Amino acid sequence: MASLCLNSLPLPPSSQPRKLLETPSPSSLNSYGKAEASKPIVVSGNPPTFVSAPGRRIVAVGDLHGDLYQTRCALEMAGVLSSDSEDLWTGGETVLVQLGDILDRGEDEIAIFSLLRSLDIQAKTEGGAVFQVNGNHESMNVEGDFRFVDDGGFDECLDFLEYFDDCRDDWEEAFVDWIGVSQKLKVDRKRPQNYWDPWNLVRRQKGVIARSILLRPGGPLACELARHPVVLKVNDWLFCHGGLVPHHVAYGVERMNREASQWMRGLSESEDDPDIPFIATRGYDSVVWNRLYSRDNSDFDDYQSNQIHTILERTLHAAGAKAMVVGHTPQTVGVNCKYNCSIWRIDVGMSRGVLNSRPEVLEIRGDKARVIRSERDSFSELNVVDYI
Repeated sequence: MASLCLNSLPLPPSSQPRKLLETPSPSSLNSYGKAEASKPIVVSGNPPTFVSAPGRRIVAVGDLHGDLYQTRCALEMAGVLSSDSEDLWTGGETVLVQLGDILDRGEDEIAIFSLLRSLDIQAKTEGGAVFQVNGNHESMNVEGDFRFVDDGGFDECLDFLEYFDDCRDDWEEAFVDWIGVSQKLKVDRKRPQNYWDPWNLVRRQKGVIARSILLRPGGPLACELARHPVVLKVNDWLFCHGGLVPHHVAYGVERMNREASQWMRGLSESEDDPDIPFIATRGYDSVVWNRLYSRDNSDFDDYQSNQIHTILERTLHAAGAKAMVVGHTPQTVGVNCKYNCSIWRIDVGMSRGVLNSRPEVLEIRGDKARVIRSERDSFSELNVVDYI
């Protein structure tokens, strides 16, 4: 049950023509969708960076953090996932964009990745598409930072690695099918009640090793993440986890995506000293960490707010975009927009590992956007949390 409400607002008209700093090369273009479609989706870049999706409905979903139940709720509410537990694509020619941070704080991380890949395969046959951008928690895990991994997340990595072996190391088969087998394995798993039980400790150690194998640069799951960009432009809309600023655009959006992807694939020059793409994945103002646009600005004075608005407008102008959509920082008031609705903040902390809030998604049609919300209460409880 979902209700369409609030923020159905047109974007401000562009005051002047906007020019991209990068021109996609013809060799990198490819059709994405039904061959018979009069205006197919066209994707440029590897990983995908620029997407032309004429006339398509776009749906954006924020941080999911390993919560498969809430993920399904959000996708069903958005009209792209069947409600019969068959995990069927129902979005037709819709373009779905997920804004990263699927990893950490939950126990069904790989299952969510598998579900989105399965939906993408199905969507392509109907002229739709599913895109993902990587967030800071994807980067952290590829770096080996497991501080925010749920115990169940380690268990899932161990189960998946064993299943991968059973599939004779056929990644595509194991990864796409995982959504169908993961829940049964989770139910069948017998976990001792005592956390300090020797078997539980051994399994935890195995889970850490399995996660390291899967997510180290060049590992199979890291290579899967490398298929996704840190910045995606669909029509006139920018999508990224944290936020884009002018020096990111000047550096080159496609270049950032390529360098982050190569790092995740383990293609750096030195195996002992991996070339981590700092501008994309490290530092408070990197693309995946930036909170400039998503912080609570109630304490900002007019000068500070105007400065941020100016930075945002310069960024959009440089990238040839009308608006930007970001996640990363939980919005306790729900999905919302600021600065004449040129920035949309869509992380609502829906995962039970964060705020357990009601799912909300952003729907974009042309130059208008609106929020789709479920009907249950906003939060089961409001806790002060430390989020990263």
